[in-house]
Amino acid sequence: MLRNREIRIVLVLVAIISTAGAAACFYVSVAAGIIASIVLFVVIMVFILFTRWRYRQIHMLSGYLARIAGGEYSLDVRDNQEGELSILKNEIYKVTVTLSEQASLLKKDKQFLANALSDISHQLKTPITSMSVMAELLENENLPQDKRVAFVRNIRSQLERLQWLVSSLLKLSRIDAGTIEFKKERINLRELVNRAVEPFLIPMELKGQTLEIIGDDDVSLTGDMNWTAEALANIVKNCMEHTPPGGRITITFSETSLYTNITISDNGDGIHKQDLPNIFKRFYKGKNAHKDSIGIGLAMSKSIIESQNGTIDVASERGKGTAFTVKFYKGVV
Repeated sequence: MLRNREIRIVLVLVAIISTAGAAACFYVSVAAGIIASIVLFVVIMVFILFTRWRYRQIHMLSGYLARIAGGEYSLDVRDNQEGELSILKNEIYKVTVTLSEQASLLKKDKQFLANALSDISHQLKTPITSMSVMAELLENENLPQDKRVAFVRNIRSQLERLQWLVSSLLKLSRIDAGTIEFKKERINLRELVNRAVEPFLIPMELKGQTLEIIGDDDVSLTGDMNWTAEALANIVKNCMEHTPPGGRITITFSETSLYTNITISDNGDGIHKQDLPNIFKRFYKGKNAHKDSIGIGLAMSKSIIESQNGTIDVASERGKGTAFTVKFYKGVV
């Protein structure tokens, strides 16, 4: 305690003041001087003991901070009393809880990154292995021309799939990192839906599927046209892939004072009940997933929608179809 310069200065000042006060009292009378000296001595001792106690408390808190810095987040230093030290203890506890939560989130992020890298490695391994095998076969000069054409076509298809996967992963990473600035422009819903379904009109026609779009022409929302169209396109693609030839895909949209609602439904095979809680997870493939599915389209749709103050839900019944409900709120949810 006495190593503290401020404490030494205070003790010297108190000693000087006490000596001067005692001398003045002795000047009045000896008895008054003795009483004043005793009282001043007691006051000085109380001050020293109190200051020593406070320093012990501060030293104990320093020990707590060292243990917390070492990762011991289970410490509870609160004493639920009044006073500056109690307030400081409560603040340290709050910081400890915050650090504990951040450490937990960091651990989850690391685990998620490890799982994501594992999934990405698995997704890349299959097409790369396939292309390597076909490339070796193409080196055979005696390979029939029809086989050569088929292998080249397959390699081109695998390369397109890899390109789409890498592009999607880059988009997801940018969304997660918050580096994408979504535009906030007024979007007409019919124009948005038309842009989202345009790439699938010919495939739907080839499968004999019917597309029905229902909604008023004046319905709109505030968001980013390109990103929102991509989110809806991934949902439409999922419905198209799980709807048999001759099936129907319906897109309805409407607007309330609170949100703009978009429902994309089909009368396809539906989703297994146990798959419903997981279909928006990255790389998750349900029991009736398309053979070429990677499990990233719906995850991207969810990230894009939620980044624009929206929500997405799904309801499905086996053999009767699936309905995706997207809501873009006009205020903070």
